[in-house]
Amino acid sequence: MALTPVENQTPGFVALVAAAAGAFFGLFVGTAQGSGLLGVLIGAALVGGLGFALAGMRDQERLIRWVLIAAFAVAGFVMGGLPAAVMGLLFGAFVGWFIFWLSTSRYRVHLAPYLTPGQVLWHYTFRVICGAIFIFLITPILVVMPLSFNAQDFFTFTPEMIRFDPEGYSLKHYRDFFTNADWQQAMWNSIKIAPMATILSVGFGTLAAIGLSQPHVPFRRAIMAILISPMIVPLIISAAGMYFFYSRIGLQGTYFGVVLAHAALGIPFVIITVTATLVGFDRSLTRAAANMGAGPVTTFFRVQMPLILPGVISGGLFAFITSFDEVVVVLFVGSAGQKTLPWQMFIGLREQISPTILAVATILVVVSICLLTVVEMLRRRSERLRGMSPS
Repeated sequence: MALTPVENQTPGFVALVAAAAGAFFGLFVGTAQGSGLLGVLIGAALVGGLGFALAGMRDQERLIRWVLIAAFAVAGFVMGGLPAAVMGLLFGAFVGWFIFWLSTSRYRVHLAPYLTPGQVLWHYTFRVICGAIFIFLITPILVVMPLSFNAQDFFTFTPEMIRFDPEGYSLKHYRDFFTNADWQQAMWNSIKIAPMATILSVGFGTLAAIGLSQPHVPFRRAIMAILISPMIVPLIISAAGMYFFYSRIGLQGTYFGVVLAHAALGIPFVIITVTATLVGFDRSLTRAAANMGAGPVTTFFRVQMPLILPGVISGGLFAFITSFDEVVVVLFVGSAGQKTLPWQMFIGLREQISPTILAVATILVVVSICLLTVVEMLRRRSERLRGMSPS
């Protein structure tokens, strides 16, 4: 098998790849300025030309990188002030690093030496595609956060915010959230509904997962498909069905009805996470407990529950997030007395454009990040308990 040597690249190769990167960034800048094609051409020409000119100057890499950082920062400041200077500084740092990363073939150092150029290209192309998808998904969330500190009642960045003027930033929207009676009532409704729905989801979902994990249960796959169907069926259909059913039995517009509806939405998450945890569960432990005289309830709480607890808590957190963020079902099943936080946000968008929504959205994002961090920590702990991870 032929090995590909790690050697310095030609200026033409560096210029070609750098031009592609410059065109990618130029597309975004040009689109923001009203001409995506012009941005692509200018970005490709600028970065490609720098790559061709600097590829042979590897012995002065440190100096050249600092010069590029300073040059792009100054150019950004001249064209758009301090914010553009910061973007220019970051772009200059990237361009300097990228050009010498290519020209010295540092991109191959950590790869297997037998990879062909095509395989190396796909290796990095795949990562660029994944990074672009991640950026497109996360950028709308990140944009909301600074907007929530807007001193004006606008959903856009004001000139003061763009200039990083302290007068352009304020906590007024957060104060409105914590002092407004409507927002506080909606928050307390969510706090009352979500935990109760989570408790029901965890209880029923855990029991269902344990029961369906037994090989002697008939029609296991069909029952599992029915139980996780709320994740698959469009939410509007589930909400309409719950509305007609709850109306007939007198639960429509009641607190208990909303809790049951949210519990039905959370049960599939608990079933899936607990079932995944039970895959690595050693069933000889329950048989050993039974041989020692322990009853089914004692065996469950003293033997089985401690081992599957990470999966149960993970499912509970997902159920809590589902209930806390859900708006479609509560619009059908609930009434004005069960107006939750997402429902109030929906009203703020439809009836009165309130920037307080941005502050609430930021708080919900932070809460969701904290909960998902806990879920990830529990997932790793579950893997260690099942012997799937060495650390």
